[in-house]
Amino acid sequence: MFTLVASLLILQFLKLQWMRSQLPPGPVPLPIIGNLWLLDFKLRRETLTKLTSIYGNIYTVWMGQTPVVILNGYKAVKEGIITHSEETSGRPLTPFYRDMMGEKGIFLTSGHTWKQQRRFGMTVIRSLGLGKNNLERQIQTEAHHLLDIFANTKGKPFDPRTFIVHAIANIICAVVFGHRFSSEDESFSKLIKAIYFVIYFQATIWGRMYDAFPWLMHHFPGPHQEVFAFNDFMHNLVMNEVHAHEREKAGDPQDLIDFYLAQIEKTKDDPTSTFNKDNMVQTVVDLLLGGTETTSTTLLWALLYMVKYPEIQERVQREIEAALEPSHLISYEDRKKLPYTNAVIHETLRYSNITSVGVPRQCMRNTTLMGFHIKKGTLLLPNLHSVVYDAEHWETPWKFNPNHFLDLDGNFVNKEAFLPFSAGHRVCLGEQMARVELFIFFTNLLRAFTFQLPEGVKEINMEYILGAILQPHPYKLRAIPR
Repeated sequence: MFTLVASLLILQFLKLQWMRSQLPPGPVPLPIIGNLWLLDFKLRRETLTKLTSIYGNIYTVWMGQTPVVILNGYKAVKEGIITHSEETSGRPLTPFYRDMMGEKGIFLTSGHTWKQQRRFGMTVIRSLGLGKNNLERQIQTEAHHLLDIFANTKGKPFDPRTFIVHAIANIICAVVFGHRFSSEDESFSKLIKAIYFVIYFQATIWGRMYDAFPWLMHHFPGPHQEVFAFNDFMHNLVMNEVHAHEREKAGDPQDLIDFYLAQIEKTKDDPTSTFNKDNMVQTVVDLLLGGTETTSTTLLWALLYMVKYPEIQERVQREIEAALEPSHLISYEDRKKLPYTNAVIHETLRYSNITSVGVPRQCMRNTTLMGFHIKKGTLLLPNLHSVVYDAEHWETPWKFNPNHFLDLDGNFVNKEAFLPFSAGHRVCLGEQMARVELFIFFTNLLRAFTFQLPEGVKEINMEYILGAILQPHPYKLRAIPR
């Protein structure tokens, strides 16, 4: 028996060495576990940075039996996701997400389905933002709800997380459902909880065990079963909203579900159409997942940085006071009058880098990256952290420095290595909406309040909590009315 096991391990090791010769260099993988032991069983950006110093800007790590080609630094990532955007536009499905969501919607699909669903989603979001700026008005409304909630704390210490998450979630709910929820609504509270669990589960040990042994875990009790229940709740909530829209049959489309129902009817005789209720429900779920935690987490980091760097907070407030009247309704267009404030928001996105290393891609056909031949089906990880911290493009990458986005005259400047939303065909669908949300919320909050630590608190924990999105540790602050 021992001889048989040893022989199988040796054969597996030799097979891995042959496969390695077809890929960019990297650490030697072991049978079964690959490089997982070296990675501490997770893709941490610090580990990937160390490996870059050994193997260069393109190398291979083995997640068990699966090779993943890592792209590091602006040059390599640009070649992978911009220059060869079409070839690298696939999205690999982990067993957990495959069993929970399947190949439906936008985020986890590839090829024809993804192209149709994404193009439609972008068109709808653009349509909702045009005309009378409906989307921007909704963002302004939620920002003022949040100001009222912060004002009611009367300068006492509080944790801002729940309030911010509710405000941002209500914006995406308005986009997809056509209405906001009361913070007391039980379904809304459960939706927020469901979004959190689905996003963060895969980064836990249970999530990694599910991906390693899906056939076994699927039949065993554990936290993963609770996540599946939350996912079912989200899908049922969306389907109930769809049924309500079908009963009401509004004239002009007012939200994504209206637009989607019209699209299903319009394309019902097209055999190439992927517009159906399954894809509609998953697309709505994708937007709820993608449009809630990312923006709210970035805002939480922004407020934490303002508490950490009061001199930056004060400079933002001076600029807002000088450029805008107190009664002025803040719009996204005002960013042109507020270059420093805009720079602080961009630096928050760069420095917090909440998506960590980014989301894996899959090669849709054979291609060549950085001189290496990459076969169709190979998994790629464009390490976005290595781009927004690339020392060749940022003067002080490891320091929170708004001057990264300002010229010598104090004018705002865009940077080519600013890719927190990724780039190319798989660029974040909600990038423009997130930019508007962050600007309007942040500028309103800084105009209305000065943020400080609770009395007696001296230390600020700037470390992140590792997950699919990098959160700050829970904190309390005081919102002092100005």
